[in-house]
Amino acid sequence: MNAFSTLPHTSPTSDADRIALLADPGFGRVFTDHMVTVRYSEGRGWHDPTLGLRRPIALDPAAAVLHYAQEIFEGLKAYRLPDGGVGSFRPDANARRFNQSALRLAMPQMPEDTFVESIRQLVIKDRDWVPLADKGSLYLRPFMFADEAFLGVRPAQSYLFCVIASPVGGYFKGGKEAVTLWVSHDYVRAVPGGTGAVKCGGNYAASLQPQLEGMAEGCDQVLFLDAVERRWIEELGGMNIMFVMRDGRIITPPLNGSILPGVTRDSLIQLATEAGHRVLEQPYSIEEWEADARSGALRECFACGTAAIITPIAEVKSKHGGFVIGNGSTGDVARKLKENLINIQYGRATDKHGWLTRLA
Repeated sequence: MNAFSTLPHTSPTSDADRIALLADPGFGRVFTDHMVTVRYSEGRGWHDPTLGLRRPIALDPAAAVLHYAQEIFEGLKAYRLPDGGVGSFRPDANARRFNQSALRLAMPQMPEDTFVESIRQLVIKDRDWVPLADKGSLYLRPFMFADEAFLGVRPAQSYLFCVIASPVGGYFKGGKEAVTLWVSHDYVRAVPGGTGAVKCGGNYAASLQPQLEGMAEGCDQVLFLDAVERRWIEELGGMNIMFVMRDGRIITPPLNGSILPGVTRDSLIQLATEAGHRVLEQPYSIEEWEADARSGALRECFACGTAAIITPIAEVKSKHGGFVIGNGSTGDVARKLKENLINIQYGRATDKHGWLTRLA
């Protein structure tokens, strides 16, 4: 594949407007000036890598993504480093997961170095959009979709890969320290053999109706149980989950084919183990969760993911009742793990795992 070509931007955001937007970006509302695109064609492979202005994408009404949902995406962040540079946390892991998603949806896999280089190109161009370390980060959204115009159930023969970027602050509105979950007993997020372990839009669309139900009950997020017995905890609509027991053990549901293998989840397992915790990837039921919370055997519970990092869970509700976790606030284990992880991401701690990739 050829080197990236760069298209000029005739009207980039002014310095004053950018500074104003960065003062309170929220999450996913503000976008940088540029985007990356790379095309794929059957028989030609990946071609025409381009860094240009962020703009609408023209699609034929018969584009395959609109009818058969061949679409995948990733989410990762770029962080302002102490020396003013910009780094990203484990982009190689996101590249590998992106290709696993592509494989499941019969889409072309992208060379990992091209995936990382596309992110690098965008960050270098829009580095002024990366917030200061204490003000947030730059959320990066690589995605790919089928753009071939046809009506027929088969893998498409042409695709568009893009990367856009959004400066972000806190994930939850109001900067909540701990959240309340709604346990969905009527809906499931994924089934064995389905697409739960890949990052595709359909998984998130399926979470929206139960999310609305939870919000109507005063909850912040929805938690899904397994599709077979409807009792084993799987994950939230967009985050993995971990349980901290009184004896220091940490339990997290195993990757069973219907749970997304989170990069943050994997990183926390390693950091927790190094901190002396025994981490168990094992099934944990909703009945066990409630009993352990009421008895005090469970001390903390938190959700984890790229967007929210670590978010303590204070209370759990469902149509069958509810219960409180610990004292309803952030626990020591969650606080220490989050601090450790963030310090690595922002280049403030020794990166002995080689997780931080310098982009600019």
